[in-house]
Amino acid sequence: MDSLHSELEARIDPEYKARVRDHYNMDVSRFMGVRTPDIRAIAAAQYRTVRKAPIEELLDRCDALLQKEIHEYKIIAFDWSYRSRKRLGPEHFALLEYWLEQYVDDWIDCDDFCTHTLGAFLVAYPDFLDQVKVWTTSQNRWVRRASAVSLIYGLRRGTHLDEAFDIARALFDDQDDLVQKGCGWVLKEASKKHADAVFDYVMTWREAMPRTVLRYAVERLRDEQRQEALARHGVRGIPGGRA
Repeated sequence: MDSLHSELEARIDPEYKARVRDHYNMDVSRFMGVRTPDIRAIAAAQYRTVRKAPIEELLDRCDALLQKEIHEYKIIAFDWSYRSRKRLGPEHFALLEYWLEQYVDDWIDCDDFCTHTLGAFLVAYPDFLDQVKVWTTSQNRWVRRASAVSLIYGLRRGTHLDEAFDIARALFDDQDDLVQKGCGWVLKEASKKHADAVFDYVMTWREAMPRTVLRYAVERLRDEQRQEALARHGVRGIPGGRA
């Protein structure tokens, strides 16, 4: 752990930390200020020292990193858990859910964890998708965003389409902008392999769908589909960012 901290400290960039704060209007009080590629390089190098540990021991190490509640340590913990994804079993769902509820507190954490470790787990063990649907009613905004974003790993591999539609519908009334953006993002990812199905879905639910969700959802549709969907909803243009 000491060597990990030393490596992170050596890569601190105060200007980068300030840019994250200003560009994303984020609280960076729990950021050291290490660039993401540098964090990932450190995670990869350090993983070689722990990768042969029993899975429970490795997950304990990840949990210890998460308990520090420092951005860089969390990214390393999520990186190690993803590298170990093939060793995860159904018995580990409760731990992954705990990590989501306890340690994810911004959209960077949420998207990193959900599009990697958690997403891969749900592809391997789709029976847990019913529990993910329950997350749409959570009081925790990041858990609600996770209910959508955790499907992206599977959608990129051609699975989870029905679940994406169900969860998106459950989030239409959510007033949190970052949850709506996550909902729209998952529909956009679905459209890359299932464009016509997403178009039909959008046209069916266009009156109930928030504008933010709609604009993200149609971004990758064909021009004529996108224009029809936007015209019927009175929306112009598409969003310029993911968060």
